Amino acid sequence: MRFRKLYVAIIMMISVLTLCCGCQKKGADTDGVQRYAWPLGTASPEDTVTQIYAEKFVEEVDRLSDGKIKIQVYPNSTLGGDRELLESCKDGDIPFVIQNTAPQVTFMKDLAIFDIPCRFSTIEEARAKVDDPEFYSLMEDVYEQGGYKLLGYADQGFRVMSTNKKVSSLADFRGQKIRTMENSYHMDFWKALKASPTPMTFSEVYIGLQQGTIDAQENPYEVIVSNRLYEQQGYVVNTNHLPHLISLIVSDEFFAGLPEESQNIITEAAELAKEEARQASDDRIAEKIKILEDSGTEIIELDDALRQEMREAAQPVYDEIEKDVSKEIVEAYLK
Repeated sequence: MRFRKLYVAIIMMISVLTLCCGCQKKGADTDGVQRYAWPLGTASPEDTVTQIYAEKFVEEVDRLSDGKIKIQVYPNSTLGGDRELLESCKDGDIPFVIQNTAPQVTFMKDLAIFDIPCRFSTIEEARAKVDDPEFYSLMEDVYEQGGYKLLGYADQGFRVMSTNKKVSSLADFRGQKIRTMENSYHMDFWKALKASPTPMTFSEVYIGLQQGTIDAQENPYEVIVSNRLYEQQGYVVNTNHLPHLISLIVSDEFFAGLPEESQNIITEAAELAKEEARQASDDRIAEKIKILEDSGTEIIELDDALRQEMREAAQPVYDEIEKDVSKEIVEAYLK
């Protein structure tokens, strides 16, 4: 923890020197003048929708503030992994963070609502739900109680399954050793389909598929292609079991200490960045599918009857999450 704080402090000092080269000192940040570029941390590589989201946000903040507000993006876990970023954001050391919602469940249990499987038929439905004022307001409260302010959700489309076994019925999931994140709800979903979920560090997935330790895995298209997992898989199944949401958050204490004008600029920039990231996600998924098809990987679409069977099989997961998450949030999400 001490090393992480020291590292962030060094980053701040570098930012101060960089920013002061082009800025005149007039007072404290609360007087409207920054002393250093505020860091925005992610655990994602540069060639991702997360990076597009971050860069667009930074660009819009700069434009809307006429260059007075500066933010610097630090991708690829430069400032720490998901857990470290959340802790540093809450402390105000790293004001802004963009990350998937899954790691946040440990800190804010109500975010398990996004682990309800097979909820949406299209990504447009998922986006409409997270943007719905009633539901979004409830999520804002959850983040605020955790020490953060929610600025919006983009996504990388749905999580899908890649496998070496053709899937055309519920029985085809049976026995498949599928890698999942260390998330009990995710694991229980695959168990409900009679698959055999295996938590595994992502860095080990490719070799796990290569050596037959696992038969399958689940991730957004972007991850499957960028990590060349398709080289070890014959099929990608559009299970679309979970939307892969990406949240943009800021330290609540940090945000509350900003002038109202700066708050408005950040909020507006976040909205513009969200729309850009969603469009980029749609465009990139189409590109990734083309790469998969050109490689000989078969894309499998599931019919409505099979999707309904999956929802019915997953009912115990719904029940489990309903016990762990605020009733008001569950009702708003499922409505």
